[in-house]
Amino acid sequence: MRDNEWLQKRLDEIWLNSFSDVPRNNIVKTRFKGRWKNKFGHIRMLRDKSTEIVVNGVFRNEIIPEYIIDLTIAHELVHYSHGFHSPLPRMYRYPHQGGVVNQDLKRRGFAENLRLERKWIKTDWLEFVKQEFPLRRRIRRTIFRFF
Repeated sequence: MRDNEWLQKRLDEIWLNSFSDVPRNNIVKTRFKGRWKNKFGHIRMLRDKSTEIVVNGVFRNEIIPEYIIDLTIAHELVHYSHGFHSPLPRMYRYPHQGGVVNQDLKRRGFAENLRLERKWIKTDWLEFVKQEFPLRRRIRRTIFRFF
């Protein structure tokens, strides 16, 4: 069952295996939240100076491959390691400057996951979005105006 506890364990495992060179200078929490069609996750610093990594809530569904969740967590950890929403010194002016996130992910062994993610988005994600987020018809109201 995919819940926030499972997600936190995935974060700890990914950090241990792929980001062991990155110091954890504050509390880093992760959780499922939201239901987005065009966003897999985000990272932010909370008021108590801890860091929160949020993963799209629809990823709780077992249909979503685990490597997509792992890659989402790893992507946000790259931002953390670059000093965005973390107490670490900022390395770049912009979070995705010059493709640094994908370069760092490849260096850390996620090249195959990136390739699989691109393929999965083209084939499966769009179909999943159509099923999970059906189009809602807009009800037009007729406004009567008397001149």
